[in-house]
Formats: sequence, C-alpha cells, structure tokens
Amino acid sequence: MRVAIVGAGAVGRSIATELLGNGHAVMLIEKNGAKVRARTVPGAEWVQADACEVSSLEEAQLATCDVVIAATGDDKANLVVSLLAKTEFAVNRVVARVKDPRNEWLYTEAWGVDVAVSTPRVLAALVEEAVTVGDVVRLMSFRKGAANLVEITLADDTPWVGRPVRELVLPRETVLTTILRGERVITPQADEPLEAGDELLFVTHGDIEDELKQMMCAGGND
Repeated sequence: MRVAIVGAGAVGRSIATELLGNGHAVMLIEKNGAKVRARTVPGAEWVQADACEVSSLEEAQLATCDVVIAATGDDKANLVVSLLAKTEFAVNRVVARVKDPRNEWLYTEAWGVDVAVSTPRVLAALVEEAVTVGDVVRLMSFRKGAANLVEITLADDTPWVGRPVRELVLPRETVLTTILRGERVITPQADEPLEAGDELLFVTHGDIEDELKQMMCAGGND
C-alpha cells in the first residue's frame, strides 16, 4: 500500500516509521525545508512542497496513493489537504489529525475526511476501555458515526458467559469483529464460547449502540 503523509513533524515521522515497518511505501510531504530530514526516516520518499496547492500534489503524484494522512499541526491545512486528496485526486482513504478538539466537528465527509483522529478522544476512550465492564465504550468513529468501533467487556454475571458466539443475534448494522481474551486475539467462530472478561469489539452504527448495550448486558436473545 502506498501512503502519503502530509506533515513531517514528530507525529508524521512516527506514523511513517510504523507504516514502513509494516511493509508499506511511504511518501512524506513537508512544506518547511528545515523539517525535511531524510535521515530521520530513511525508508520514506521525501517531498518538499506545499500540500495545500494542487500543483504541488500533482507533482508528487498523489493520485497514485491509496491513503493520505493529513498530520500537520494546523487544522486548516489538514482540512484543505483532505479535501484536495478526495476531490481532486480521488484518494480512496483520507485520515486526518485533529489538532484542536474544538474543530473536530469540521472533520466530515464534506471536507473529504474518512477518519478523524483526535488524540484527547482516543486517550479518553482507551481509559474507559481499560476500566469499564458491562458498558459500551466507543473507541473510534468512521464517517462521523456512520460506523463506530465499540468495545464491551463481559461482566462475570452476564448471561452470555459460557454461551457460543452463534447465539449472538446482533442488532442490524452490527458485526462482531474480534474477541480479546488476555493476550489472545480471537477471530469469532460460531462455536467459540464466551468467557467473563472477554473484550468484544463490534462495528456498529451510532444509533444502534444503546440497543447493543441492552442486548449484551441483559442477555437479550432469550
């Protein structure tokens, strides 16, 4: 997969290093020449350009990228980059960093954003996920709530403990994607019995979360 990262600050370089380690091709685009330091991420392609200009993105061949990550420290720049990537270059997936949480409401499909990443929101979700049992914790939203990744940790007294996955008749627009059990990552199989403490990861619609919570906490399909 070819990924363009706009912004070669600490965040952009860290993302680039992770992606390179996972075998992806990475292009870092940075406006500030002082931040163009190829030795810091030697496996990446480096481009010094203003990513808010269409001509610069054309020269960088942005249309050849599968994913664009707008990772600058400027919300306005991230939104412009996202919009250009989606509308001018038809990039399949656009991920944008939210610098100021007060601007998060702007990061929508209207600005070309598929996934908005707000550090405070992610950290809060991880804290909730670590301490919350028997409730729905939203970890991440896609397309402004059209699909959410949520987690439910099964309490000891839930009726689902000991029952197989096949008995889960989930609400509409809901999919069980993963079971986390201790250090194990389990792909849900029909005969897999659920255990107390299992962390169940679902993809669902925002409007369905309350229904999912009621079902999982009440043992719902009886």
